[in-house]
Amino acid sequence: MTQGIARRDGYRAAAAGLAAAAFGAGLGELSAALFLPAASPFAVVGGALIDLAPSWAKDLAIALFDTFDKAALLIGIAVVLAVIAATAGVLERRRAGAGAVIVGAIGVVGAAIAMTRTGAGAFSWAPSAVAAAAAIVALRMLIRRLRPESRLAAPANGTADEIDRRRFLIWTGAAAVVGVVALVAANVAHGASRSIEAVRKALRLPVAQSPAAPIPAGAELDVPGLAPVVTPNHDFYRIDTALVVPQVHPADWSLRIHGMVDRELVITWDELLALPMQETDVTLACVSNDVGGSLIGNARWLGHPIRELLARAGVADDADMVLSTSVDGFTASTPLEALTDGRDALLAIGMNGEPLPVVHGFPVRMVVPGLYGYVSATKWVTQLEVTRFDRADAYWTTRGWSARGPIKLQSRIDVPREGRRIDRGDTVIAGMAWQQHVGVDGVEVRIDGGPWRPATLATAISDDTWVQWSVPWTAEIGSHEIECRAVSSKGETQTQDRAAPAPDGAQGWHRISVSVA
Repeated sequence: MTQGIARRDGYRAAAAGLAAAAFGAGLGELSAALFLPAASPFAVVGGALIDLAPSWAKDLAIALFDTFDKAALLIGIAVVLAVIAATAGVLERRRAGAGAVIVGAIGVVGAAIAMTRTGAGAFSWAPSAVAAAAAIVALRMLIRRLRPESRLAAPANGTADEIDRRRFLIWTGAAAVVGVVALVAANVAHGASRSIEAVRKALRLPVAQSPAAPIPAGAELDVPGLAPVVTPNHDFYRIDTALVVPQVHPADWSLRIHGMVDRELVITWDELLALPMQETDVTLACVSNDVGGSLIGNARWLGHPIRELLARAGVADDADMVLSTSVDGFTASTPLEALTDGRDALLAIGMNGEPLPVVHGFPVRMVVPGLYGYVSATKWVTQLEVTRFDRADAYWTTRGWSARGPIKLQSRIDVPREGRRIDRGDTVIAGMAWQQHVGVDGVEVRIDGGPWRPATLATAISDDTWVQWSVPWTAEIGSHEIECRAVSSKGETQTQDRAAPAPDGAQGWHRISVSVA
């Protein structure tokens, strides 16, 4: 009977640790939401893990979870915390104070990380400290209830133990419920503080002095299942290092241009709006996009040419790079020539006819044709430092990625889908092809290793956007392998040689297998 009680108490101690962790996490997140949103314990720890993750871990997370990588990270943190909390509960039961030390250590680590994050304030440590203190108090209180004096005289029928169990469950459940309610309240408080979305929706964009031409009538092939040539904002991929999306009020935003310039500039939001605006269609792609992947999208952007601002600042002759910095500390290294050679590189404020969505960089981001986003598409941008590649490194280049990141020639098959069973007879193979700032001149398709067949290209919006393509196919019963390759406007044929995204973008032919019934 003694062993049975000990085993049950072990389970109860683990439950006490979990309840205490929920209680502490809830109060810590709620205190952050009310007073220091940027110091959310989950956010600061998650952000640190993102920063410390090697490039292979980033690629693996995106490959496994796609744009849900941040949600997966938060769930992973919660799982690890749960394991540690359960262990702390068991240790606290065996030796008073042992579990509390573990919980306290987690709080110290969280507080220390919070103080090292970009934009940390004097009290950024406080939410993590609140979480740890609340968890320690809850843990010690619950574990004490596993040692009631009445158990020493418990009758054989176990009545006293049953009463103790019920009391323990009530207190443990109450701690867990309070923690969950606090977490929900924290989320609500975060939502209530996100007045930035209301500001964004109320904003009226200025009229473009240089409007983009209408989308060509032949740009859409109208093939069911084929990606639209213009990606709706809500479907546009999001890959960045911001675990908590920055909330930047336009009135508080400014852009500092400094470094190797004749004169430093500071541009405010009102000053930016007063500048001539240009519209342009540009396809953005993430360097982590694998062959045939979906981390790519096309939009119509509104903004002011970056080259005009750099001309006002006066760039030094020996400068060759612009290091852009986000409000959350992210940096990107953009070749200076890509910002000054006449391409439509914008300081963008609009996306598909509306202000930038908050998750896509509101109020201001960079858009640069021909480069992967990690070296060009900085969201929530606040600084442009004119410098040199041999003097400065950016966020991802310090982690082993290429410093310049030019887009590679790529194509993919959207229709039919990989692994799908399709009907015998006349059908169509269709997809997308791109090499921004170069353009696509053709696409070829082959089936089961046969001869290459030219596809019909839609009308491209410009060389800075992707283009749809299609080819008719009479599908015969059986399993088939379909491949595609693109030809650039410079005559280059997409390489067959496969390469992973790191360090400068994936390459190779997209290949799918389908079954015809």
